[in-house]
Amino acid sequence: MIPFVDLKKQYESIKDEMDGAIRDVVESCHFVLGEPVEEFEADFAAYCHSRFAFGVNSGTSALHLALLAAGVGAGDEVITVSYTFVATVAAICYTGATPVFIDIDPGTCTLNPDKIAAAITPKTKVVMPVHLYGGCADMDPIIEIARRHNLIVIEDAAQAHGAEYKGRRAGSMGDLACFSFYPGKNLGAYGEGGAVVTNNEQYVQLIKQLRDHGQSEKYYHDRIGYNYRMEAIQGAVLRVKLRHLDDWNRARRKHAETYRRQLTKVGLRMLEEHADRNSVHHIFPVFTEQRDELRQHLRAASVDTGIHYPIPVHLQRGYSHLGYKAGDLPETERASRETLSLPMYAELRTEDVIRVADSVRQFCEQSVEVHP
Repeated sequence: MIPFVDLKKQYESIKDEMDGAIRDVVESCHFVLGEPVEEFEADFAAYCHSRFAFGVNSGTSALHLALLAAGVGAGDEVITVSYTFVATVAAICYTGATPVFIDIDPGTCTLNPDKIAAAITPKTKVVMPVHLYGGCADMDPIIEIARRHNLIVIEDAAQAHGAEYKGRRAGSMGDLACFSFYPGKNLGAYGEGGAVVTNNEQYVQLIKQLRDHGQSEKYYHDRIGYNYRMEAIQGAVLRVKLRHLDDWNRARRKHAETYRRQLTKVGLRMLEEHADRNSVHHIFPVFTEQRDELRQHLRAASVDTGIHYPIPVHLQRGYSHLGYKAGDLPETERASRETLSLPMYAELRTEDVIRVADSVRQFCEQSVEVHP
């Protein structure tokens, strides 16, 4: 079986470094925040071409803190997409604000800038593009529209560690940006983890306080805060992994190029490539109306796959109170019906990528014969 992702192979490639870093934390007996987290924050801020990074306990917490730092609360609206992991939208709801969904660009599966203006109301406070599948949203027009309407831009960069847009790193373009370090991410913790990144000093003290029970110093609580602190072990793990991230991303790009070369003429839709964007290919999706049949075919060929995301957030039962219905976001709903994610991780062998592509091509050729 070719797995969808193989975290054990990654661990084996850096075992000595990782075991040493974890042992150092355990021996120090300092398990929450502290020096390992501070060192990772400094390294990650520099990696993102940003001034500040704040380690937290999950990507969801990062989104929540960024929204609170931006002043989002009850009565406000946040423009975003429905074709995303549910945490993007949940974090908006945590603040009491209302998510306002616009459709995606079908070529990139990211927020369509042409749809923003019509969604802006006097209640709009933030635009939150999602850098999906390892590729950046089209940020220049998004930022231009936001500035024209005095809106804050928060990048959901949970899948885009190291991605670039016109030479700028994901996390460096908006007012704030949020990353997830869930284990399967390009930069993944050994558990949960996340970070808020910003170039704006005005957010520094507020985010530090909000992630740590509202404390300005120990036992002095200046505001109501949250227990969103990053564990020291996760900071140490992430600092080791960050040193390898560029190499891992290069391997992912090589695999993506192989997939594209092998699947160019088989009748599947793939994400568009843009010369001014550099994806890190967290996920490699293909799109077909026969998604479920293709998945069954690949499973029979001992290839594991994923589906991101079978039900968009606006059609999820838990978000029915927002009042959306089927047909409201046609490109979003089409992507949810048709997307299938192929195996993608740095340690994949080229021969396995080709084997997966051959199995996909075989299915497509059989489908043409059955449906001339």
